[in-house]
Amino acid sequence: MKSILKKSAVFVAAAVFIVSLYFIAGALIYANRQYNEINTENMEEAVSALQRFTPSDVFTDKDAAAEWISHIDISGPYRITLISRSGQVVFDTEADSAVMENHLNRIEFQTAIREGIGADRRRSATMGHDYLYAAASLYDSAGEFTGVLRLSRLIPGFFTRLLGAILPFLIFGFLLILGTCIGLFHFSRYQSILVEAKLNAELDKKTTELHEKADEAESESRHREVILNSMFDGVITLDSSLNIIHANPRLCSLFGIDREKDVRGISLLEFSHSAELEEAAQMVLSTSRPYEFTLKRYTSGLQQCFQVFAAPLDVSSLKTPPEEAVWPETDSGETIFYKKSQGLVMVLGDISRLVKLEQVRKDFAANVSHELRTPIQVIQGFAENILNYPSYDQKQIYHFAEIIRKNALSMDNLTNDLLTLVSLESTDVERPPLEDIALDSVITEAVDMVAFAAKNKNIAIDVSCPPKFNVQLYSSLFVQALVNLLDNGIKYSGKGSSIHLRAFQEAGQLVIEVKDNGIGIPAEHIDRIFERFYRVDRCRSREAGGTGLGLSIVRHIALLHRGKVEAESHAGEGSTFRLKLPL
Repeated sequence: MKSILKKSAVFVAAAVFIVSLYFIAGALIYANRQYNEINTENMEEAVSALQRFTPSDVFTDKDAAAEWISHIDISGPYRITLISRSGQVVFDTEADSAVMENHLNRIEFQTAIREGIGADRRRSATMGHDYLYAAASLYDSAGEFTGVLRLSRLIPGFFTRLLGAILPFLIFGFLLILGTCIGLFHFSRYQSILVEAKLNAELDKKTTELHEKADEAESESRHREVILNSMFDGVITLDSSLNIIHANPRLCSLFGIDREKDVRGISLLEFSHSAELEEAAQMVLSTSRPYEFTLKRYTSGLQQCFQVFAAPLDVSSLKTPPEEAVWPETDSGETIFYKKSQGLVMVLGDISRLVKLEQVRKDFAANVSHELRTPIQVIQGFAENILNYPSYDQKQIYHFAEIIRKNALSMDNLTNDLLTLVSLESTDVERPPLEDIALDSVITEAVDMVAFAAKNKNIAIDVSCPPKFNVQLYSSLFVQALVNLLDNGIKYSGKGSSIHLRAFQEAGQLVIEVKDNGIGIPAEHIDRIFERFYRVDRCRSREAGGTGLGLSIVRHIALLHRGKVEAESHAGEGSTFRLKLPL
């Protein structure tokens, strides 16, 4: 800013100086022209006056010429020259006429011949100075042209004569102009300093405001980016061509895209490989209305479900429809035109777990109903038989009562297992701290609880456990898990077989292994046997008295101990279950 004002001041001063010189030069040129015109007029008047006193026979009568010359005062400033009609100089008051060149082509001579009076200003070849010449034609008594009378005078140049007179004024004027320019420069500089100070103050204020706004914008941008990046839902913004402007890391992970990959600029279809998602985006762009739907996609054989909400980024209501406007349908029939959206934002919430849980809930309700329906129908049927036919003998009534008791026991087992499972799945249940207990005592308690069932089938239980090995467990729950595994082995193993229970350490984990020689589990069922109510053979499971919840309870007890349960089995070759808990 300072440089601009300084240059402006210099430019103004230079302009004033140049304009002043221009006017001075113009005035001097005009005065010079007037000076020459006045001198020329005076010379013409003087030669005209002298012409009247010049004898007509000055060129033919030497006595008359000598008498005329004797009367002329040649000491004045004027130079007198007589030139014959042939241009030959006959007489000159300041030079020798004999050596002077012919004047036939002189301008004043030719003008005097044509017009009677002629004038010219030039440097004299004879005298070597600038002269002003005025000539008048002469005629004899018969009116014949005889020659020219020329009057000349040494006229110094206007600027030469003027310089001495106006030099002080020129110096004063120059100093005045110079002083004016200097004063103008300093005044401009002073003004520029004031203006610069004000501008700098204002610019500093604006700069500070801009920096603050930029910082606020940057902070807000970072805040939004942090929010978007930390959102559990996937968020994507698209332009009008359905190319990605921004996609948060959550969305990239949902679609299996590397978070470090720059996805800006690629198409929605290329990113998602979902024609349904692209069709929804096109509809939002064309109607400029929000749209919500459920999207299902399959990745590596697994189903993903998303609740998708899409909304336009720029929707403006217009009174008159432009060429690119569309007319969406409205419930009220109101005529409303919308400008096409410049882009849209889509939020994808992963509801796969909710959908799965909802399906589990439905399956659970259906399974519970199915499991309870059979014993209830059996109890109801045999109870009605006893009531409707009192003639049954004591032995028949005892048989019916035994069936009712057995099914009531099955319902009681199912209810207890359901309550246990609910308790294990609940995060609100307050549990006592883990017990520091000897592992062999826990295993012994579990083996004792299934000893009667094993003895009835003549099944031996072989136990291998390191002595005096303490672990931290929920002892009652862990005993229940071992009982469920041992009970399954007893139920599905043949009479006279054996079950092996081993406890050992492996890779920083406690491993409890229960191996039987039973019927085994086909490979296609291994991944699902820990689901609730899942049975490999429903009829055989019911006959064995199982509820379908035992292995699911084992899995939840393992999870409660931050561990896991695994199964290894082949049909007809027995099964091996391993509980792995971190030490």
